[in-house]
Amino acid sequence: MSDPLLVVEGLRTVVSAGGVSWPVVDGISFHLNRGETFALVGESGCGKSLTALSITRLLPREASVAGGHVRLGGVDLALLPERDMRDIRGRRIAMIFQEPATSLNPVLTVGAQVEEALVRHLRLSPRQARQRVVELFEAVGIPDARRRLSEFPFQLSGGLRQRVMIAMAIACEPDILIADEPTTALDVTIQAQVLELLRDLQQRTGMAMLLITHDLGVVSQMASRVAVMYAGRLVEMSEASRFFASPMHPYSRKLFASLPEASARGRRLASIPGFVPSVGEQVTGCRFAPRCERAEATCRGDEPALVEVVAGREVRCIHAGLDALPPLHPEADVPPTDVPVREGRECTEAPSATLLEVSGLTVHFPIRRGLLKRVVGYVRAVDGVSFQVREGRTLALVGESGCGKTTVGKSVVRLLEESRGSVAYDGVNLETLAQRRLRTMRKKFQIVFQDPFSSLDPRMRVAEILQEGIIALDPGCGPGARSERTARLLEQVGLEPESQWRYPHEFSGGQRQRIAIARALAVEPRLLVCDEPTSALDVSVQAQILNLLLDLQDRLGLAYLFITHNLSVVRHIAHDVAVMYLGRIVEHGEAEAVLNAPAHPYTRALLEAVPRIGSRFGSRSGALSADLPSPASPPSGCHFHPRCTQALDTCRTVYPSMTEAGSHHGAACHLLRR
Repeated sequence: MSDPLLVVEGLRTVVSAGGVSWPVVDGISFHLNRGETFALVGESGCGKSLTALSITRLLPREASVAGGHVRLGGVDLALLPERDMRDIRGRRIAMIFQEPATSLNPVLTVGAQVEEALVRHLRLSPRQARQRVVELFEAVGIPDARRRLSEFPFQLSGGLRQRVMIAMAIACEPDILIADEPTTALDVTIQAQVLELLRDLQQRTGMAMLLITHDLGVVSQMASRVAVMYAGRLVEMSEASRFFASPMHPYSRKLFASLPEASARGRRLASIPGFVPSVGEQVTGCRFAPRCERAEATCRGDEPALVEVVAGREVRCIHAGLDALPPLHPEADVPPTDVPVREGRECTEAPSATLLEVSGLTVHFPIRRGLLKRVVGYVRAVDGVSFQVREGRTLALVGESGCGKTTVGKSVVRLLEESRGSVAYDGVNLETLAQRRLRTMRKKFQIVFQDPFSSLDPRMRVAEILQEGIIALDPGCGPGARSERTARLLEQVGLEPESQWRYPHEFSGGQRQRIAIARALAVEPRLLVCDEPTSALDVSVQAQILNLLLDLQDRLGLAYLFITHNLSVVRHIAHDVAVMYLGRIVEHGEAEAVLNAPAHPYTRALLEAVPRIGSRFGSRSGALSADLPSPASPPSGCHFHPRCTQALDTCRTVYPSMTEAGSHHGAACHLLRR
């Protein structure tokens, strides 16, 4: 067997402040072989991203490597001068960062940023580099790739920015790819294409991959080996097949129990009580003991070592291998007594009043070219969308990146003005309101943005961020009440109240998303537009947030417009589903009908592309392969026909009208008329 490509031995990274240092990565060791995928999983704040940044020597100023070795092909990277590290980064080790909005240069076009790596490392001419970038953009599923070269990061959706980051990382075909949440912002179809691209690149070049993710379905499909990280330590390491068959550490098993599944429909998800120890917090014994239901006095004494309990399986737990563990999917946590348990998300109650009504919503963005910036066309982001959201119910809006979901969400809360159509809240047409009246109504509807880093003011502490909306929209709330509400909100979203005195940059990506959710809930709205609210969260925190949203809906009658690409979450939380494709709704209905008996070929393809635990890569059939057409020039007839294996001649010329597929269920498809 050949020597490992990358060896990490006893890596220890500390964060320093005021002359005091605290370990955030505490003596971890693993190796990475050529051509394999090693997955690192765990909650936000466990040290996964700092491990990757330690390997590439890209740590923030307050962090530093205090011990251990990182060897690439036998060379200790810690001993190399920065000049030599620049030659390694991008060429031998590349990284897909977790937050593309902050990783891409806002003043350079995305094409120029990818070209830079090709010119720097491969010595390509500008013309060759530009052509290579077009090929890369097409490979990662960016529609209208050549036009996108001249666009800036702010002009792209979160999903498209993530694809640019992936294209940049694989541009020079590195020996090692460190992928930090590489598919977090991607819908399931593009995720499938990107994972296939990464797997093909591995097979062709022997590239190794360190995969950092909270998506256990992706890990199941891609990883050869898995390591679970908690509070800076590895608590379990195993071959992927054995890990998914029977995780051994109580923390690993809790992560599995937190997954939203059809069996949990209508019940609270199992979440892990408590918090990951914060930086500087002293924990004696096992670091998971304060949150572990199996903890004993021994667990709070000496910290257990990471030991091999069976061949190829290492676990840091005194119980591992000694006795039977509880079932893999235990009953979910018992909800508070004042919160009723739903028997399901189906429409079993009496019809409620319509809170939000969107009719014929159309949003077209002009395309300007030339010296005089003349309008030469339009991006048809939203093209005649109509739907209703009723009180106390959740409408999930699903579809691929670029289909117009986020534009719909921003139009609903009046952050964008529609070209045509209307948006009515509680019977009041918002487009006719004066700014003063609209301002007072904003307390009733709020939005959680997709990218928490760019939507949180970096100069404000968390307390100021949460209280800003309360001061503006609820002036009767005094300082004492605001402080109490701030602490309560942070606890509700899984953060310690003391974190209100910190700044956004001091939190992980998942923790920042929790702050964004708390900010939206601060003014106690009746309607919440959630734009990918759980995409940056690991499964345990996702379970907490979904439980929170369901509890708030039950207690307060909140309505949600839930924009997401996670169909497992849709299955758990939604009453109704609307599927969007290229600016139009192609299928809508009650969640049970749409998800269990999809009528449109596009909906079936979305469901087919969902990564599932236990399935290996390439085991799915029917996932979309063709690229998403550009919304600037949608195909004639049914927009989906170039990607549909069942397309008829009529599909190529006539756009189908909405046809009933069952009770409270319809789809825009000619196949339903046959």
